[in-house]
Amino acid sequence: MSDYVLLTGPTGLLGRYLIRDLLLAGRQVAVLARASRRETASQRIEAIMQMWDDQLGRPLPRPICLEGDICAEGLGLDDRSLHWVEEHCSTLLHGAASLIFHADGSGEPFRSNVGGTGNMLELCRETGIRDLHYVSTAYVCGLRDDVAREDELDVGQGFRNAYEQSKLEAEVLVRQADFLDQLTVYRPTVISGDSRTGYTNTYHGLHLYLRLMAILVPQQELNELGRRFTPIRLPMTGDERRNVVPVDWVSEVITHLFQTPEAHGHTFHLAPGKCLTPRAIIDAGCSYFNSTGVEYVGDKPVDPATLSGFETKFLPSIGMYDNYEATDPTFDYTNLQSFAGHLPCPEIDESVLHQYIRFGEEDRWGKRRQLKATVEPSFDEQLNASC
Repeated sequence: MSDYVLLTGPTGLLGRYLIRDLLLAGRQVAVLARASRRETASQRIEAIMQMWDDQLGRPLPRPICLEGDICAEGLGLDDRSLHWVEEHCSTLLHGAASLIFHADGSGEPFRSNVGGTGNMLELCRETGIRDLHYVSTAYVCGLRDDVAREDELDVGQGFRNAYEQSKLEAEVLVRQADFLDQLTVYRPTVISGDSRTGYTNTYHGLHLYLRLMAILVPQQELNELGRRFTPIRLPMTGDERRNVVPVDWVSEVITHLFQTPEAHGHTFHLAPGKCLTPRAIIDAGCSYFNSTGVEYVGDKPVDPATLSGFETKFLPSIGMYDNYEATDPTFDYTNLQSFAGHLPCPEIDESVLHQYIRFGEEDRWGKRRQLKATVEPSFDEQLNASC
């Protein structure tokens, strides 16, 4: 039997880094991916692989690509693919998830995060996979204001949004799966782009704030000193903690822990040693765009009638993150230090934030035309050869 790891969520930001790092670590990888409206699952994965080939300056081995959907029974795999998984996959790394904050008409995020996790567990049961590595989130802690520990989960906490609740329910499911021989849980905090290149394929969270600055600040006219005036009163002190971690580090740490048998069976908070603050984010934006005018008013109410034009453009756009304006929870990461303490989280400082802005501008904040696979992938041939 070949020893493949089956990875779900390979086209997401973290997933595409995990493909690269697992392959570089010498693992045999199979991925579960959906087709898009214009591309097959194999073409989507091949485009990601060609991106890594270009960056590394050499070709990587190709993963086996299985077309499916975590929201479908049996993950949407046909009989041939199910048989291949049963014969070749001993481990599953489940990273697929919906990042929607508020429940919508399609049933997300519960449809993917809870229902999809249930489908994944049933696949493990049916195919004999007994070693599960599950990507949760540190924010299963919800509205706790004490230290959230790695060995805790449901302590009766409330939640800011449906995403947090759905991820807690999903983690409860995987912990109830008594047929598993081993469960390893990774709980990253908020994931941002690559700390070295600035790369991201999604513009949420931190990148939303940077995008807003990049769009709105340059619209302000330069004064006689060559600076832009951006008058805005922010409902915070500016010193609130933000647990943000770069995707390259998250993938590096998960791959290291995955490759370390002694680490298996534990839960890990992937949290930064030094938290980011809104003040650091704003200062980086001000230095990049040569602007000034930000005022931190804490919890002092701002009369809507006095809002500046800049405030009326900026403040409504960050409304979905209102519940995150308070200081972030504090996360214990004892297990992480024990098994990956030699891999410290890079600090997201001004230079990294500037790199994020530069990449966003080059990427037109997600609107740049994406490169398609330049050759027809041969995943079907790989699958046939391995069966």
